[in-house]
Amino acid sequence: MALLDNIVRSITNTFRFKETIFCKENSDLQDRYDALQKLNNEYPNNEDLLSELFTIKQGLNGENEVAYQLKRANIGMYVLRDIKVQHEDLSAQIDYVIITPIFTYYVECKNLVGNITVNDKGDFIRELNIKGKRIKKGMYSPLRQVEAQRAVLRKIWEKNASSLEKILTSQCFEYYRRVLVVATNQETILNTSKAPKEMKYKILRADALVRQLEYDLRHKKSDDLFNTQKSMEQRAQAYLRFTSSETVDYYKFYQDKYDLCHTLSTEEFKNILLEFRKKRSNDLRVPAYYIFTNDELDRILEVKPTTMKELQQAHILSPIRVKRHGEIIIQCLNNATKSYHEK
Repeated sequence: MALLDNIVRSITNTFRFKETIFCKENSDLQDRYDALQKLNNEYPNNEDLLSELFTIKQGLNGENEVAYQLKRANIGMYVLRDIKVQHEDLSAQIDYVIITPIFTYYVECKNLVGNITVNDKGDFIRELNIKGKRIKKGMYSPLRQVEAQRAVLRKIWEKNASSLEKILTSQCFEYYRRVLVVATNQETILNTSKAPKEMKYKILRADALVRQLEYDLRHKKSDDLFNTQKSMEQRAQAYLRFTSSETVDYYKFYQDKYDLCHTLSTEEFKNILLEFRKKRSNDLRVPAYYIFTNDELDRILEVKPTTMKELQQAHILSPIRVKRHGEIIIQCLNNATKSYHEK
């Protein structure tokens, strides 16, 4: 009998669905990054934009690393990236929902900076090296964060499940819907040696994610049944039905956040300087490039000098042209900025 079971299991495993299918692969972070890139091109050297862009890029890199690992898996799963589930007054945001033949995982991606230790109380301690000094700081637990999101999803499930479903599966909701925190920064040292036993397998690095999914499948209960590809797809579609379709105009969002509406863009500055060059060359009856060339125009736009000293130190124009046109160029730029702010 055991031999027959092994043969059946072997045949089933051979023909079992093993692909990774992304039902939703777009990410809110990608939309944010694209908007910030566009704004950064229009408002270069804006420190707020550069800082935000760096942070978003780190998070996006982390999500992309998880996607890369999942695509290499040979388990058979449906994946939804950056899910915002909305039902009545309940909402939850999950970086990844992974539906495997037995378990569903809610994954929180963290591109953590510094080394992370989880102590025996389950607290996350971050260790940073700042100017040669090691500084330890507590941080909000990403595990509690994703557990809270699971609790919201449970409430949504309870509102939509039949009475029979609640009776049969309510007790094992968390067993079949697991939470994971994935550290995606390859340079981060993750120490969970003293973490509570029930937490250890829930906190891992990106390169260990697929191994954990495989481990869970190998160590399933004897009465756990493999879901068919069709049932896994139906679960994925159920998440999509509750996913918010609201789109955010992040270009306008960040423009408002950093008050960029009251700042001239590079393109606007360029048009003002081109108009100035045209008028100046006509008044002096010289070719436009005698005032400044297109390459020099680009350098002026990059530096945006506000004083003669800044213009001289930038070494964009020759000393003769700085002397002849510099003050008027500075006046043109400053007047344009002043006039814009007075609108």
